[in-house]
Amino acid sequence: MEGLLLAIQGAASQGIIWGIMTLGVYITFKVLDFPDLTVDGSFALGGAVSAILISNGMNPFFTLFFAFLAGALAGFATGFLNTKLQIPGILAGILTMIALYSINIRVMGNRPNIPLLGMDTSLTIIQNMFSLSKVLSDLLVGFIFSVIIIILMYWFFGTEMGCAIRATGNNEKMIRALGVDTNVMKIIGLMISNALVALSGALVSQSQGYADVGMGTGTIVIGLASVIIGEVVFGNRFSFWYKLASVVLGSIIYRIIIAIVLQLGLKATDLKLLTAIIVAIALSVPVLNRKVTRVVGGKRKG
Repeated sequence: MEGLLLAIQGAASQGIIWGIMTLGVYITFKVLDFPDLTVDGSFALGGAVSAILISNGMNPFFTLFFAFLAGALAGFATGFLNTKLQIPGILAGILTMIALYSINIRVMGNRPNIPLLGMDTSLTIIQNMFSLSKVLSDLLVGFIFSVIIIILMYWFFGTEMGCAIRATGNNEKMIRALGVDTNVMKIIGLMISNALVALSGALVSQSQGYADVGMGTGTIVIGLASVIIGEVVFGNRFSFWYKLASVVLGSIIYRIIIAIVLQLGLKATDLKLLTAIIVAIALSVPVLNRKVTRVVGGKRKG
């Protein structure tokens, strides 16, 4: 029982850090309605940039800013391929993701991974400063970043530009008729999304003590699972900030589910299958609810 509780605590600390990535996925899939697969590459890009800069002596907190910028550039590349070269969104994301694999290896000095063991990271600095355990320091840093990002996103998407980005995802033809350049809105949305994903990748690499070229594999599925779980569990009843918070909480719930299942004896190699099942179940819940509502409503009328 104690081992299970420790696993849940560790999963929650990881879930809140990965939740920043989920916020980025939420922007493309829910706000922009854009199937962006760039995130598998931009997540690893953020980790690679942060790790190589730390290993070269840069302050760990400063490296997060450069990881953020690198992710924004990755999002710009996808947006450029889609809007300027007219390449379909899903294919543009795949092309950028493939290119980022080679770029990430180059960033890491032609190495597949960079260890950070024994080096100061933003998480270990907080851990030592407040004499916290690793789990608590991860939770604290993840919570602070998540709150700040949610506040900034809530403010930004309430501005004229933010509303234009949301409108582009809701009804592109209508907002274009009002004189808004939807191509620019898509690029900006993709840049913000992948910047957040890369920031999450940087924090994850600092948390786990290394950056790896394959650390972003399956990130898009994890992000989608977290977004869907958050929507199913917490719903869409309240304002935009509530939806953003539910996305982060969905990431935590996803990690806790994975931790519990692993504690029950599931092999780590089965995690991809489990994730696919979780996403399928979460996606089917709204459909099943509608069917149950129709059946119950029909019986009452009868």
